[in-house]
Amino acid sequence: MDKQMNHIAVIMDGNGRWAKERLLSTKAGHAAGIQAVRKLAGKMNVAGFKMLTVWVFSTENWKRSQEEVTDFMGLLRQFFKQYIDDSKNNNIRIGVIGDVSRLDKDLKESITKVIELTKNHTGMQVNIAVNYGGRDDIVRATKKMMADGVRPAEVDEKLFSSYLDTAGMPDPDLLIRTGGDLRLSNFMLWQLAYTEFYYCNKFWPDFEFEDLEEAIASFGKRDRRFGGRV
Repeated sequence: MDKQMNHIAVIMDGNGRWAKERLLSTKAGHAAGIQAVRKLAGKMNVAGFKMLTVWVFSTENWKRSQEEVTDFMGLLRQFFKQYIDDSKNNNIRIGVIGDVSRLDKDLKESITKVIELTKNHTGMQVNIAVNYGGRDDIVRATKKMMADGVRPAEVDEKLFSSYLDTAGMPDPDLLIRTGGDLRLSNFMLWQLAYTEFYYCNKFWPDFEFEDLEEAIASFGKRDRRFGGRV
């Protein structure tokens, strides 16, 4: 693991295409993707990684068919229940970013419970991005500042960051996108300003720890100047 790496973010793309190639349902693809998160997170935790953020459901995903949305919410319920059950046996800390207000009551309760149960864990933090969009994050942050009566002269990057869903977290050092597409798709627009990008053609359910190591090797060759010059 690169010692300079504090935070890895992942756009887990390709679940549906993975399922289609295997003549499986879209739900089966998403189920495989959810399990791939748990598998990779477990290995990363053992290896000593600090923070992983995975985007599991975007603000735009509500536009998909009602059946697919319902299936995915059911999988999320299973996912958070598994982490609740696992909370006594692993040291992973769970966080959630995104606007959870639109989620069903029982799902919101599971999210609250798993965050509470794991808040004192000292292992890797896994942030689950649910109903998350970069633009929505920025808009909600702006509204919260206005509601708090923040004056324009008081606003700077540090203050604005403190109102985002990722407040208190380091910006991602590396963004990995699977599935072959070369775009951000409205993910963490503020936070990724100086993040290194790595695109992988594999569909997310096939992404293994060895693929992560390849991404990290690529990251290690980058010259990160953050807008400056040597």
